[in-house]
Amino acid sequence: MNKSALQYLKNHTIRNLTLTDSLSDSDAEQETLRLFVETVEQAPIAISITDKKAKILYVNEEFCRVTGYKPADVLGENESLLSDKTTPRQMYHNLWRTISSKKSWQGQLVNRHKSGQRYLADLTIAPIVNALGAITHYIGMHRDITASHEAEKKVINQKLLIESVINSSPIAMVVLDDNDRVILDNQLYKALVSDLDKSEPAHFFLRLLRDEMEEVWMDLQDHNQGFTNREFRVETKGGHGVRWFSCAGNWFIENEISADAFFADNQKKYLILTLTDITKQRQHIEALHIQTLKTLMAEDERVRSIRETLLGAIHQIQMPMNQISAAEQILLHKRDEKNTHLINILQQIQKSGKNAVAKMQDCVPEIYHSAEMPVNLNQILHEVLLLEAQSLLTHNIEVQWRPLADLPNILGSENRLRILFKQLIDNAIAAIIQADNPDKQLSICTQTEADLLYVRIADSGNGIPADKHSKIFEPFYTTNKGSNTAGMGLVIAKEIVNQHHGLIDIDREVEQGCCFQLSFPLHKNSRREVSHD
Repeated sequence: MNKSALQYLKNHTIRNLTLTDSLSDSDAEQETLRLFVETVEQAPIAISITDKKAKILYVNEEFCRVTGYKPADVLGENESLLSDKTTPRQMYHNLWRTISSKKSWQGQLVNRHKSGQRYLADLTIAPIVNALGAITHYIGMHRDITASHEAEKKVINQKLLIESVINSSPIAMVVLDDNDRVILDNQLYKALVSDLDKSEPAHFFLRLLRDEMEEVWMDLQDHNQGFTNREFRVETKGGHGVRWFSCAGNWFIENEISADAFFADNQKKYLILTLTDITKQRQHIEALHIQTLKTLMAEDERVRSIRETLLGAIHQIQMPMNQISAAEQILLHKRDEKNTHLINILQQIQKSGKNAVAKMQDCVPEIYHSAEMPVNLNQILHEVLLLEAQSLLTHNIEVQWRPLADLPNILGSENRLRILFKQLIDNAIAAIIQADNPDKQLSICTQTEADLLYVRIADSGNGIPADKHSKIFEPFYTTNKGSNTAGMGLVIAKEIVNQHHGLIDIDREVEQGCCFQLSFPLHKNSRREVSHD
Protein backbone atom coordinates (compact mmCIF):
# COMPACT_ATOMS: atom_id res chain seq x y z
CA MET A 1 0.00 0.00 0.00
CA ASN A 2 1.33 3.46 -0.80
CA LYS A 3 1.91 5.86 2.08
CA SER A 4 -0.87 8.33 1.26
CA ALA A 5 -3.44 5.53 1.18
CA LEU A 6 -2.09 4.04 4.40
CA GLN A 7 -2.26 7.43 6.09
CA TYR A 8 -5.83 7.85 4.82
CA LEU A 9 -6.86 4.50 6.23
CA LYS A 10 -5.14 5.30 9.50
CA ASN A 11 -6.86 8.68 9.80
CA HIS A 12 -10.27 7.14 9.11
CA THR A 13 -10.01 4.03 11.29
CA ILE A 14 -12.75 3.65 13.90
CA ARG A 15 -10.88 4.83 16.95
CA ASN A 16 -13.31 3.67 19.59
CA LEU A 17 -13.02 -0.01 18.52
CA THR A 18 -11.33 -1.90 21.42
CA LEU A 19 -10.08 -5.40 20.60
CA THR A 20 -9.03 -6.41 24.11
CA ASP A 21 -8.91 -4.85 27.55
CA SER A 22 -5.26 -5.86 27.94
CA LEU A 23 -4.16 -3.59 25.11
CA SER A 24 -3.36 0.08 25.61
CA ASP A 25 -5.28 2.68 23.66
CA SER A 26 -2.36 3.07 21.27
CA ASP A 27 -1.93 -0.65 20.83
CA ALA A 28 -5.68 -1.13 20.29
CA GLU A 29 -5.69 1.61 17.68
CA GLN A 30 -2.77 0.03 15.88
CA GLU A 31 -4.35 -3.41 16.05
CA THR A 32 -7.66 -2.04 14.72
CA LEU A 33 -5.85 -0.32 11.89
CA ARG A 34 -3.99 -3.53 11.05
CA LEU A 35 -7.22 -5.52 11.06
CA PHE A 36 -8.93 -2.91 8.89
CA VAL A 37 -6.09 -2.88 6.38
CA GLU A 38 -5.97 -6.70 6.22
CA THR A 39 -9.72 -6.81 5.69
CA VAL A 40 -9.50 -4.41 2.76
CA GLU A 41 -6.48 -6.23 1.34
CA GLN A 42 -8.13 -9.65 1.51
CA ALA A 43 -11.67 -8.60 0.57
CA PRO A 44 -13.04 -10.79 -2.28
CA ILE A 45 -14.02 -7.71 -4.26
CA ALA A 46 -11.84 -5.34 -6.27
CA ILE A 47 -11.30 -2.14 -4.22
CA SER A 48 -9.59 1.04 -5.30
CA ILE A 49 -9.24 4.45 -3.62
CA THR A 50 -8.71 7.60 -5.67
CA ASP A 51 -8.39 11.29 -4.99
CA LYS A 52 -11.00 13.78 -6.13
CA LYS A 53 -9.62 13.70 -9.67
CA ALA A 54 -9.84 9.89 -9.91
CA LYS A 55 -6.08 9.41 -9.52
CA ILE A 56 -5.57 5.93 -8.08
CA LEU A 57 -4.03 5.95 -4.58
CA TYR A 58 -4.65 2.37 -3.52
CA VAL A 59 -5.71 -1.00 -4.97
CA ASN A 60 -6.14 -4.33 -3.19
CA GLU A 61 -5.11 -7.82 -4.31
CA GLU A 62 -8.54 -8.66 -5.82
CA PHE A 63 -8.30 -5.49 -7.93
CA CYS A 64 -5.03 -6.76 -9.36
CA ARG A 65 -6.50 -10.21 -10.04
CA VAL A 66 -9.62 -8.86 -11.77
CA THR A 67 -7.88 -6.18 -13.89
CA GLY A 68 -4.52 -7.85 -14.50
CA TYR A 69 -2.70 -4.69 -13.37
CA LYS A 70 -0.11 -4.66 -10.59
CA PRO A 71 -0.10 -1.80 -8.09
CA ALA A 72 2.98 -0.29 -9.78
CA ASP A 73 1.06 -0.19 -13.07
CA VAL A 74 -1.88 1.85 -11.80
CA LEU A 75 -0.89 3.89 -8.72
CA GLY A 76 -0.87 7.53 -9.72
CA GLU A 77 -2.81 6.74 -12.91
CA ASN A 78 -6.36 7.85 -13.60
CA GLU A 79 -9.13 5.33 -13.00
CA SER A 80 -10.15 5.83 -16.65
CA LEU A 81 -7.27 3.51 -17.44
CA LEU A 82 -9.78 0.67 -17.05
CA SER A 83 -12.49 2.25 -19.22
CA ASP A 84 -13.50 0.84 -22.59
CA LYS A 85 -14.90 2.93 -25.40
CA THR A 86 -17.91 0.61 -25.78
CA THR A 87 -19.38 2.12 -22.61
CA PRO A 88 -21.58 5.08 -23.63
CA ARG A 89 -20.20 8.46 -22.53
CA GLN A 90 -23.56 9.27 -20.98
CA MET A 91 -22.91 6.52 -18.42
CA TYR A 92 -19.78 8.31 -17.18
CA HIS A 93 -21.59 11.63 -17.21
CA ASN A 94 -24.30 10.22 -14.96
CA LEU A 95 -21.67 8.57 -12.77
CA TRP A 96 -19.74 11.78 -12.09
CA ARG A 97 -22.90 13.82 -11.61
CA THR A 98 -24.05 11.35 -8.95
CA ILE A 99 -20.82 11.01 -6.94
CA SER A 100 -20.10 14.74 -7.18
CA SER A 101 -23.39 15.30 -5.38
CA LYS A 102 -22.05 13.11 -2.51
CA LYS A 103 -24.19 10.09 -3.51
CA SER A 104 -23.12 6.55 -4.26
CA TRP A 105 -23.40 5.28 -7.82
CA GLN A 106 -23.99 1.69 -8.80
CA GLY A 107 -24.13 0.22 -12.28
CA GLN A 108 -22.46 -1.90 -14.92
CA LEU A 109 -19.62 -0.72 -17.17
CA VAL A 110 -17.50 -2.40 -19.78
CA ASN A 111 -13.89 -2.38 -18.56
CA ARG A 112 -10.72 -3.47 -20.29
CA HIS A 113 -8.32 -5.99 -18.75
CA LYS A 114 -4.59 -5.33 -18.99
CA SER A 115 -4.48 -8.03 -21.69
CA GLY A 116 -6.97 -6.02 -23.75
CA GLN A 117 -9.85 -8.40 -23.05
CA ARG A 118 -13.14 -6.69 -22.26
CA TYR A 119 -15.09 -7.69 -19.18
CA LEU A 120 -18.31 -6.52 -17.58
CA ALA A 121 -17.84 -4.81 -14.23
CA ASP A 122 -20.54 -4.43 -11.59
CA LEU A 123 -19.30 -1.20 -10.02
CA THR A 124 -20.14 0.81 -6.91
CA ILE A 125 -18.43 4.18 -6.29
CA ALA A 126 -18.90 6.12 -3.06
CA PRO A 127 -17.51 9.53 -2.12
CA ILE A 128 -15.50 9.91 1.10
CA VAL A 129 -16.04 13.20 2.92
CA ASN A 130 -14.07 14.83 5.75
CA ALA A 131 -15.36 16.34 8.97
CA LEU A 132 -16.35 19.50 7.08
CA GLY A 133 -18.44 17.48 4.62
CA ALA A 134 -16.09 18.05 1.71
CA ILE A 135 -15.25 15.22 -0.69
CA THR A 136 -11.64 14.13 -0.26
CA HIS A 137 -11.51 10.73 -1.95
CA TYR A 138 -13.55 8.13 -3.79
CA ILE A 139 -13.69 4.44 -3.05
CA GLY A 140 -14.62 2.08 -5.86
CA MET A 141 -15.62 -1.55 -5.56
CA HIS A 142 -16.27 -3.77 -8.51
CA ARG A 143 -16.42 -7.38 -9.55
CA ASP A 144 -16.22 -9.19 -12.86
CA ILE A 145 -19.75 -10.36 -13.72
CA THR A 146 -18.99 -11.36 -17.30
CA ALA A 147 -19.59 -15.07 -16.71
CA SER A 148 -22.85 -14.60 -14.80
CA HIS A 149 -24.03 -12.01 -17.36
CA GLU A 150 -23.31 -14.38 -20.23
CA ALA A 151 -25.08 -17.21 -18.40
CA GLU A 152 -28.11 -14.98 -17.78
CA LYS A 153 -28.14 -13.88 -21.42
CA LYS A 154 -27.89 -17.50 -22.54
CA VAL A 155 -30.91 -18.37 -20.42
CA ILE A 156 -32.84 -15.41 -21.88
CA ASN A 157 -31.75 -16.33 -25.41
CA GLN A 158 -32.72 -19.95 -24.86
CA LYS A 159 -36.11 -18.84 -23.56
CA LEU A 160 -36.56 -16.62 -26.62
CA LEU A 161 -35.44 -19.48 -28.85
CA ILE A 162 -37.90 -21.86 -27.19
CA GLU A 163 -40.70 -19.29 -27.52
CA SER A 164 -39.75 -18.73 -31.16
CA VAL A 165 -39.78 -22.47 -31.88
CA ILE A 166 -43.10 -22.88 -30.08
CA ASN A 167 -44.65 -19.93 -31.92
CA SER A 168 -43.44 -21.21 -35.29
CA SER A 169 -44.81 -24.67 -34.55
CA PRO A 170 -47.68 -25.71 -36.85
CA ILE A 171 -49.59 -27.07 -33.85
CA ALA A 172 -51.07 -25.38 -30.78
CA MET A 173 -48.84 -25.79 -27.74
CA VAL A 174 -49.28 -24.84 -24.09
CA VAL A 175 -47.32 -25.46 -20.88
CA LEU A 176 -49.27 -25.82 -17.62
CA ASP A 177 -48.14 -26.13 -14.02
CA ASP A 178 -49.50 -28.64 -11.52
CA ASN A 179 -52.36 -26.24 -10.74
CA ASP A 180 -53.43 -26.14 -14.43
CA ARG A 181 -52.20 -22.56 -14.79
CA VAL A 182 -50.93 -21.64 -18.26
CA ILE A 183 -47.22 -20.79 -18.07
CA LEU A 184 -46.37 -20.60 -21.76
CA ASP A 185 -48.34 -20.86 -24.99
CA ASN A 186 -48.02 -20.06 -28.68
CA GLN A 187 -50.04 -18.08 -31.20
CA LEU A 188 -51.96 -21.06 -32.54
CA TYR A 189 -53.10 -21.88 -29.02
CA LYS A 190 -54.25 -18.28 -28.50
CA ALA A 191 -56.25 -18.56 -31.73
CA LEU A 192 -58.24 -21.44 -30.22
CA VAL A 193 -59.69 -19.06 -27.63
CA SER A 194 -61.84 -17.42 -30.28
CA ASP A 195 -62.19 -20.45 -32.57
CA LEU A 196 -63.60 -22.66 -29.82
CA ASP A 197 -65.15 -19.83 -27.81
CA LYS A 198 -63.25 -20.98 -24.70
CA SER A 199 -61.48 -18.57 -22.37
CA GLU A 200 -58.86 -21.25 -21.68
CA PRO A 201 -58.96 -24.08 -24.25
CA ALA A 202 -56.40 -26.09 -22.25
CA HIS A 203 -58.85 -26.51 -19.37
CA PHE A 204 -61.49 -27.71 -21.84
CA PHE A 205 -59.20 -30.40 -23.27
CA LEU A 206 -57.77 -31.35 -19.86
CA ARG A 207 -61.26 -32.13 -18.62
CA LEU A 208 -61.94 -34.28 -21.66
CA LEU A 209 -58.64 -36.10 -21.33
CA ARG A 210 -59.15 -36.81 -17.63
CA ASP A 211 -62.70 -38.02 -18.22
CA GLU A 212 -61.54 -40.35 -20.97
CA MET A 213 -58.29 -41.64 -19.44
CA GLU A 214 -59.38 -41.69 -15.77
CA GLU A 215 -56.87 -43.79 -13.75
CA VAL A 216 -54.44 -43.94 -16.69
CA TRP A 217 -54.06 -40.16 -16.53
CA MET A 218 -53.01 -40.24 -12.87
CA ASP A 219 -50.62 -43.13 -13.47
CA LEU A 220 -48.88 -41.37 -16.38
CA GLN A 221 -48.65 -38.15 -14.36
CA ASP A 222 -47.15 -39.91 -11.33
CA HIS A 223 -44.47 -41.58 -13.48
CA ASN A 224 -43.78 -38.53 -15.68
CA GLN A 225 -44.80 -40.40 -18.81
CA GLY A 226 -46.56 -39.00 -21.82
CA PHE A 227 -49.53 -39.81 -24.03
CA THR A 228 -50.31 -39.35 -27.72
CA ASN A 229 -53.11 -39.56 -30.29
CA ARG A 230 -56.06 -38.78 -28.04
CA GLU A 231 -58.64 -37.56 -30.56
CA PHE A 232 -61.72 -35.46 -29.89
CA ARG A 233 -64.49 -34.26 -32.15
CA VAL A 234 -65.62 -30.70 -31.39
CA GLU A 235 -68.78 -28.99 -32.58
CA THR A 236 -67.74 -25.34 -32.82
CA LYS A 237 -69.93 -22.24 -32.63
CA GLY A 238 -70.59 -19.60 -35.23
CA GLY A 239 -71.11 -21.95 -38.15
CA HIS A 240 -67.50 -23.18 -38.17
CA GLY A 241 -68.69 -26.78 -38.18
CA VAL A 242 -66.97 -29.81 -36.78
CA ARG A 243 -63.28 -29.77 -35.87
CA TRP A 244 -61.10 -32.64 -34.79
CA PHE A 245 -58.08 -32.37 -32.48
CA SER A 246 -55.41 -34.89 -31.62
CA CYS A 247 -54.00 -34.31 -28.13
CA ALA A 248 -50.56 -35.31 -26.89
CA GLY A 249 -48.80 -34.45 -23.66
CA ASN A 250 -45.70 -35.03 -21.60
CA TRP A 251 -44.86 -34.20 -18.01
CA PHE A 252 -41.46 -32.84 -16.96
CA ILE A 253 -39.82 -31.75 -13.71
CA GLU A 254 -38.16 -28.41 -13.00
CA ASN A 255 -36.22 -27.47 -9.86
CA GLU A 256 -37.53 -24.53 -7.85
CA ILE A 257 -35.43 -21.36 -8.07
CA SER A 258 -36.83 -19.37 -5.14
CA ALA A 259 -34.84 -18.65 -1.98
CA ASP A 260 -37.14 -20.97 -0.05
CA ALA A 261 -35.87 -23.89 -2.10
CA PHE A 262 -32.15 -23.05 -1.83
CA PHE A 263 -31.39 -25.75 0.74
CA ALA A 264 -34.23 -28.04 -0.25
CA ASP A 265 -34.66 -30.12 -3.36
CA ASN A 266 -38.04 -28.64 -4.22
CA GLN A 267 -39.41 -29.47 -7.65
CA LYS A 268 -42.39 -28.46 -9.76
CA LYS A 269 -44.13 -30.59 -12.34
CA TYR A 270 -45.27 -29.20 -15.67
CA LEU A 271 -47.30 -30.58 -18.56
CA ILE A 272 -46.60 -29.62 -22.14
CA LEU A 273 -49.83 -30.17 -24.08
CA THR A 274 -50.04 -30.14 -27.87
CA LEU A 275 -53.32 -29.78 -29.76
CA THR A 276 -53.09 -30.75 -33.42
CA ASP A 277 -55.94 -29.77 -35.72
CA ILE A 278 -56.57 -32.94 -37.73
CA THR A 279 -59.86 -31.76 -39.20
CA LYS A 280 -58.77 -32.16 -42.84
CA GLN A 281 -57.38 -35.65 -42.23
CA ARG A 282 -60.53 -36.65 -40.39
CA GLN A 283 -62.72 -35.15 -43.11
CA HIS A 284 -60.88 -37.27 -45.66
CA ILE A 285 -61.26 -40.35 -43.47
CA GLU A 286 -64.87 -39.42 -42.80
CA ALA A 287 -65.54 -39.08 -46.53
CA LEU A 288 -64.22 -42.58 -47.06
CA HIS A 289 -66.19 -43.74 -44.05
CA ILE A 290 -69.39 -42.18 -45.38
CA GLN A 291 -68.80 -43.78 -48.76
CA THR A 292 -68.44 -47.14 -47.02
CA LEU A 293 -71.56 -46.42 -45.00
CA LYS A 294 -73.46 -45.59 -48.20
CA THR A 295 -72.50 -48.96 -49.60
CA LEU A 296 -73.49 -50.72 -46.40
CA MET A 297 -76.71 -48.75 -46.09
CA ALA A 298 -77.55 -49.44 -49.76
CA GLU A 299 -77.12 -53.13 -49.10
CA ASP A 300 -79.22 -52.79 -45.99
CA GLU A 301 -81.88 -50.94 -47.98
CA ARG A 302 -81.86 -53.76 -50.56
CA VAL A 303 -82.23 -56.39 -47.83
CA ARG A 304 -84.90 -54.35 -46.09
CA SER A 305 -86.77 -53.87 -49.36
CA ILE A 306 -86.72 -57.63 -49.99
CA ARG A 307 -87.87 -58.26 -46.42
CA GLU A 308 -90.71 -55.76 -46.71
CA THR A 309 -91.77 -57.15 -50.09
CA LEU A 310 -91.81 -60.72 -48.85
CA LEU A 311 -93.43 -59.83 -45.54
CA GLY A 312 -95.99 -57.75 -47.42
CA ALA A 313 -96.74 -60.65 -49.74
CA ILE A 314 -97.07 -63.01 -46.79
CA HIS A 315 -99.38 -60.50 -45.15
CA GLN A 316 -101.49 -60.31 -48.32
CA ILE A 317 -101.68 -64.12 -48.58
CA GLN A 318 -102.56 -64.51 -44.92
CA MET A 319 -105.75 -62.44 -45.23
CA PRO A 320 -107.53 -64.71 -47.81
CA MET A 321 -106.02 -67.74 -46.12
CA ASN A 322 -107.69 -66.72 -42.90
CA GLN A 323 -110.97 -66.31 -44.75
CA ILE A 324 -110.61 -69.76 -46.34
CA SER A 325 -109.86 -71.25 -42.96
CA ALA A 326 -112.97 -69.60 -41.54
CA ALA A 327 -115.08 -70.94 -44.42
CA GLU A 328 -113.71 -74.43 -43.83
CA GLN A 329 -114.65 -74.26 -40.16
CA ILE A 330 -118.19 -73.18 -41.03
CA LEU A 331 -118.62 -76.09 -43.47
CA LEU A 332 -117.19 -78.57 -40.99
CA HIS A 333 -119.56 -77.27 -38.38
CA LYS A 334 -122.59 -77.98 -40.68
CA ARG A 335 -121.51 -81.62 -41.09
CA ASP A 336 -123.15 -81.79 -44.55
CA GLU A 337 -121.74 -84.55 -46.79
CA LYS A 338 -122.46 -82.41 -49.80
CA ASN A 339 -119.75 -80.09 -48.62
CA THR A 340 -117.10 -82.81 -48.36
CA HIS A 341 -115.67 -82.14 -51.81
CA LEU A 342 -115.61 -78.38 -51.17
CA ILE A 343 -113.96 -78.89 -47.81
CA ASN A 344 -111.24 -80.99 -49.46
CA ILE A 345 -110.64 -78.24 -52.00
CA LEU A 346 -110.41 -75.63 -49.23
CA GLN A 347 -107.97 -77.78 -47.28
CA GLN A 348 -105.79 -78.27 -50.38
CA ILE A 349 -105.81 -74.53 -50.96
CA GLN A 350 -104.79 -73.94 -47.33
CA LYS A 351 -102.04 -76.55 -47.60
CA SER A 352 -100.69 -74.95 -50.77
CA GLY A 353 -100.96 -71.51 -49.18
CA LYS A 354 -99.08 -72.64 -46.08
CA ASN A 355 -96.38 -74.21 -48.22
CA ALA A 356 -96.08 -70.97 -50.19
CA VAL A 357 -95.92 -68.88 -47.01
CA ALA A 358 -93.29 -71.24 -45.54
CA LYS A 359 -91.15 -70.98 -48.68
CA MET A 360 -91.50 -67.20 -48.66
CA GLN A 361 -90.58 -67.05 -44.96
CA ASP A 362 -87.47 -69.10 -45.74
CA CYS A 363 -86.56 -66.50 -48.33
CA VAL A 364 -86.87 -63.56 -45.94
CA PRO A 365 -83.24 -62.42 -45.41
CA GLU A 366 -82.01 -62.26 -41.85
CA ILE A 367 -80.71 -59.08 -40.25
CA TYR A 368 -77.60 -59.84 -38.25
CA HIS A 369 -77.10 -57.85 -35.10
CA SER A 370 -73.64 -56.38 -34.56
CA ALA A 371 -72.00 -56.43 -31.15
CA GLU A 372 -73.10 -53.74 -28.71
CA MET A 373 -70.61 -51.10 -27.69
CA PRO A 374 -70.57 -47.55 -26.30
CA VAL A 375 -72.06 -45.37 -29.05
CA ASN A 376 -72.32 -41.61 -29.28
CA LEU A 377 -75.56 -40.55 -30.95
CA ASN A 378 -74.12 -37.16 -31.96
CA GLN A 379 -71.69 -39.02 -34.21
CA ILE A 380 -74.37 -41.37 -35.56
CA LEU A 381 -76.72 -38.47 -36.36
CA HIS A 382 -73.87 -36.52 -37.91
CA GLU A 383 -73.09 -39.45 -40.22
CA VAL A 384 -76.74 -39.92 -41.20
CA LEU A 385 -77.02 -36.20 -42.04
CA LEU A 386 -73.97 -36.58 -44.29
CA LEU A 387 -75.64 -39.55 -45.96
CA GLU A 388 -78.76 -37.44 -46.51
CA ALA A 389 -76.86 -34.30 -47.57
CA GLN A 390 -77.65 -34.58 -51.28
CA SER A 391 -81.37 -35.08 -50.66
CA LEU A 392 -81.49 -32.18 -48.21
CA LEU A 393 -79.72 -29.86 -50.66
CA THR A 394 -81.86 -30.99 -53.61
CA HIS A 395 -85.08 -30.11 -51.81
CA ASN A 396 -83.66 -26.96 -50.17
CA ILE A 397 -84.36 -28.20 -46.66
CA GLU A 398 -82.84 -26.20 -43.80
CA VAL A 399 -81.34 -28.36 -41.05
CA GLN A 400 -81.27 -27.11 -37.47
CA TRP A 401 -78.71 -29.35 -35.77
CA ARG A 402 -78.41 -28.77 -32.02
CA PRO A 403 -76.23 -31.47 -30.39
CA LEU A 404 -75.69 -31.44 -26.65
CA ALA A 405 -72.18 -30.61 -25.50
CA ASP A 406 -70.29 -33.55 -23.98
CA LEU A 407 -73.02 -36.01 -24.86
CA PRO A 408 -72.70 -39.28 -22.90
CA ASN A 409 -72.78 -42.61 -24.71
CA ILE A 410 -75.45 -45.26 -24.90
CA LEU A 411 -74.82 -48.97 -25.30
CA GLY A 412 -75.91 -50.21 -28.70
CA SER A 413 -75.27 -51.24 -32.29
CA GLU A 414 -73.90 -48.48 -34.51
CA ASN A 415 -75.34 -49.94 -37.71
CA ARG A 416 -78.81 -50.57 -36.28
CA LEU A 417 -78.92 -47.03 -34.89
CA ARG A 418 -77.93 -45.62 -38.28
CA ILE A 419 -80.83 -47.56 -39.84
CA LEU A 420 -83.16 -46.17 -37.15
CA PHE A 421 -82.26 -42.53 -37.68
CA LYS A 422 -81.99 -42.81 -41.46
CA GLN A 423 -85.53 -44.21 -41.52
CA LEU A 424 -86.86 -41.38 -39.36
CA ILE A 425 -85.03 -38.70 -41.34
CA ASP A 426 -86.12 -40.25 -44.66
CA ASN A 427 -89.72 -40.07 -43.47
CA ALA A 428 -89.24 -36.48 -42.31
CA ILE A 429 -87.81 -35.46 -45.70
CA ALA A 430 -90.73 -37.13 -47.49
CA ALA A 431 -93.18 -35.30 -45.23
CA ILE A 432 -91.50 -31.93 -45.89
CA ILE A 433 -91.52 -32.49 -49.67
CA GLN A 434 -95.24 -33.37 -49.70
CA ALA A 435 -96.27 -30.48 -47.46
CA ASP A 436 -97.58 -27.14 -48.69
CA ASN A 437 -95.44 -25.31 -46.15
CA PRO A 438 -92.78 -23.14 -47.90
CA ASP A 439 -90.73 -23.14 -44.68
CA LYS A 440 -88.85 -26.42 -45.18
CA GLN A 441 -87.13 -27.27 -41.92
CA LEU A 442 -85.71 -30.37 -40.30
CA SER A 443 -84.77 -30.00 -36.62
CA ILE A 444 -82.63 -32.48 -34.70
CA CYS A 445 -81.42 -32.08 -31.14
CA THR A 446 -79.92 -34.25 -28.40
CA GLN A 447 -80.15 -33.74 -24.65
CA THR A 448 -80.02 -35.62 -21.36
CA GLU A 449 -82.16 -35.68 -18.26
CA ALA A 450 -81.51 -37.86 -15.22
CA ASP A 451 -80.29 -41.23 -16.60
CA LEU A 452 -81.91 -40.87 -20.02
CA LEU A 453 -80.67 -39.49 -23.34
CA TYR A 454 -83.27 -37.85 -25.59
CA VAL A 455 -83.30 -37.34 -29.36
CA ARG A 456 -85.91 -35.13 -31.03
CA ILE A 457 -86.46 -35.21 -34.80
CA ALA A 458 -89.02 -32.66 -36.02
CA ASP A 459 -90.14 -31.71 -39.52
CA SER A 460 -92.28 -28.92 -40.97
CA GLY A 461 -94.52 -31.31 -42.91
CA ASN A 462 -98.28 -31.65 -42.64
CA GLY A 463 -98.06 -33.82 -39.55
CA ILE A 464 -100.03 -36.89 -38.50
CA PRO A 465 -103.65 -36.60 -37.29
CA ALA A 466 -104.00 -37.17 -33.56
CA ASP A 467 -106.46 -40.03 -34.02
CA LYS A 468 -103.85 -41.97 -36.00
CA HIS A 469 -100.94 -41.58 -33.58
CA SER A 470 -101.63 -44.96 -32.00
CA LYS A 471 -101.60 -46.79 -35.37
CA ILE A 472 -98.42 -45.50 -37.01
CA PHE A 473 -96.25 -48.30 -35.62
CA GLU A 474 -98.56 -51.05 -36.93
CA PRO A 475 -97.22 -53.16 -39.84
CA PHE A 476 -98.08 -51.78 -43.30
CA TYR A 477 -100.13 -48.94 -41.87
CA THR A 478 -99.91 -45.70 -43.84
CA THR A 479 -101.61 -42.33 -43.66
CA ASN A 480 -103.34 -40.91 -46.71
CA LYS A 481 -100.31 -39.11 -48.06
CA GLY A 482 -97.77 -41.51 -46.64
CA SER A 483 -96.02 -38.62 -44.98
CA ASN A 484 -94.30 -40.42 -42.15
CA THR A 485 -95.55 -43.98 -42.10
CA ALA A 486 -94.80 -45.92 -45.26
CA GLY A 487 -94.65 -49.71 -45.19
CA MET A 488 -92.61 -51.36 -42.44
CA GLY A 489 -90.34 -48.33 -41.83
CA LEU A 490 -91.69 -47.23 -38.46
CA VAL A 491 -92.20 -50.83 -37.38
CA ILE A 492 -88.49 -51.46 -37.92
CA ALA A 493 -87.68 -48.14 -36.18
CA LYS A 494 -89.70 -49.15 -33.12
CA GLU A 495 -88.10 -52.60 -33.15
CA ILE A 496 -84.60 -51.07 -33.11
CA VAL A 497 -85.55 -48.68 -30.30
CA ASN A 498 -86.92 -51.60 -28.28
CA GLN A 499 -83.71 -53.56 -28.85
CA HIS A 500 -81.86 -50.64 -27.23
CA HIS A 501 -84.26 -50.60 -24.25
CA GLY A 502 -85.60 -47.23 -25.37
CA LEU A 503 -88.92 -45.60 -26.17
CA ILE A 504 -90.21 -43.81 -29.28
CA ASP A 505 -93.34 -41.73 -29.55
CA ILE A 506 -94.84 -38.66 -31.19
CA ASP A 507 -94.72 -35.42 -29.24
CA ARG A 508 -98.41 -34.60 -29.10
CA GLU A 509 -97.79 -31.00 -28.01
CA VAL A 510 -96.22 -30.08 -31.34
CA GLU A 511 -98.86 -28.32 -33.43
CA GLN A 512 -96.98 -27.77 -36.71
CA GLY A 513 -95.48 -30.76 -38.50
CA CYS A 514 -94.43 -33.94 -36.71
CA CYS A 515 -91.88 -34.52 -33.95
CA PHE A 516 -90.60 -37.94 -32.93
CA GLN A 517 -89.06 -38.14 -29.46
CA LEU A 518 -86.77 -41.02 -28.60
CA SER A 519 -85.25 -41.87 -25.22
CA PHE A 520 -82.43 -44.28 -24.38
CA PRO A 521 -80.81 -45.29 -21.08
CA LEU A 522 -77.33 -43.84 -20.64
CA HIS A 523 -74.33 -46.14 -20.66
CA LYS A 524 -72.35 -45.95 -17.42
CA ASN A 525 -68.61 -45.15 -17.66
CA SER A 526 -69.21 -43.94 -21.18
CA ARG A 527 -66.74 -42.00 -23.26
CA ARG A 528 -67.91 -38.49 -23.94
CA GLU A 529 -68.19 -37.05 -27.40
CA VAL A 530 -67.07 -33.45 -27.49
CA SER A 531 -69.41 -30.85 -28.91
CA HIS A 532 -71.08 -27.58 -28.17
CA ASP A 533 -73.80 -25.89 -30.08
